[in-house]
Amino acid sequence: MSDGATAQRSRHAAVAQAAERLANATATGVPTSPVRDLLGDSDQRIAYDVQDVLTAGRLAAGAKIVGRKIGLTSPAVQQQLGVRTPDTGILFDDMAVPNGATVPGGSLLQPKVEAEVAFVLAADLVGFGAGSALDAPVTEAERRAAAAAVDYAIAALEIVDSRVGDWSILITDTIADNASSGLYVLGETTAALADFAPVDVTMTLTKNGEPASTGNGAACLGDPLNALAWLARTQARFDAPLRAGELVLSGALGAMVTVTAGDTVVAELSTLGRVSVTFA
Repeated sequence: MSDGATAQRSRHAAVAQAAERLANATATGVPTSPVRDLLGDSDQRIAYDVQDVLTAGRLAAGAKIVGRKIGLTSPAVQQQLGVRTPDTGILFDDMAVPNGATVPGGSLLQPKVEAEVAFVLAADLVGFGAGSALDAPVTEAERRAAAAAVDYAIAALEIVDSRVGDWSILITDTIADNASSGLYVLGETTAALADFAPVDVTMTLTKNGEPASTGNGAACLGDPLNALAWLARTQARFDAPLRAGELVLSGALGAMVTVTAGDTVVAELSTLGRVSVTFA
């Protein structure tokens, strides 16, 4: 067997083992050790291969893809993990939680909550970002093209979760783990981009009535629309372009907040209103 074939076989084995580890953590509710011991700590492509394996498993079990989430939009978090670009994960239909509802106990391992601007697309974003490196700054033309595809924006809470114990993650751990996705909650007020600028949104988040996080649109890659444009470019490169009707969680407007049983989290976003969730 050639060296290339041996390396490819080893890569496939690493992907399979990492996917099995993360799937087992989901099934048992027991977090796993980091998967970077199998994948390395910088190869994003192999980490997305693991995510693809887990996505195929979810689809085979009957879940449906409804959109994408963007993570690592904060420069501080990028610096912490030693990366220059965000990452992305899949949103499935069974991840949606109604506004104001209660998340059942035991359904998450290590939940944290962050407030975001979400977008619902009115048009496909195909052939996007040609000639641009994935880690290149988003151009004004790309941002405008992404904005033109948006049907409306809506307030969201993303309930992030990690199958990796103690959130001991580097970039390959979180990408493989579907960008540390958990659940999401959407508000009830929608707004067209003609009526407001996402970069100007301000956010306050409380936990059990006490202030827990504040932020604004500029905290999300400089502008939530920059994050959307980055995602459109990335998905086009992966030959999986964003489609009309899909939901995009654009990234945190402020710090994540750890939650435990009994907590209620409420976020107020200017223009977009209130979104809340309780944990049983």
